[in-house]
Amino acid sequence: MQQLPLGLLIEGAVALLLALTIGYCVVLNARLKRLHADRDMLKQMIADLVGATHLANQAIKELKQSAVEADTMLTARLDEAERFGIELANHVNSGSALVERISRIARAVREGGSIEPVSESNKVQQALDRLAAHARERGNAA
Repeated sequence: MQQLPLGLLIEGAVALLLALTIGYCVVLNARLKRLHADRDMLKQMIADLVGATHLANQAIKELKQSAVEADTMLTARLDEAERFGIELANHVNSGSALVERISRIARAVREGGSIEPVSESNKVQQALDRLAAHARERGNAA
């Protein structure tokens, strides 16, 4: 037993290398299965991400449309408010003028003066008379 036959030693070494190769193949197979599982999970994550991106784009479009509609509505309301403001200012001015006229009338009555009512037809007639006089003066000058 001093020497093992050379053939037996070589076959033992080959058997050992074969066992190591089979073990390494088992480890590689397990890693490949995990890689394939991760690849499938990655594909699913990418599909979910694409879907989420699509939904986000749709939401952004709807938000833009809502912003445009809100801007249009707000502009219309601001224009209406501005018109009401102008109308209110006109009413305030008219009211102030009316109060001024009433105070002048009251002051005239207190002072004992007479009040000559000026009617609108009187004003129109005066304007027509001035226009006619102006036309006569132009005719005489020519």
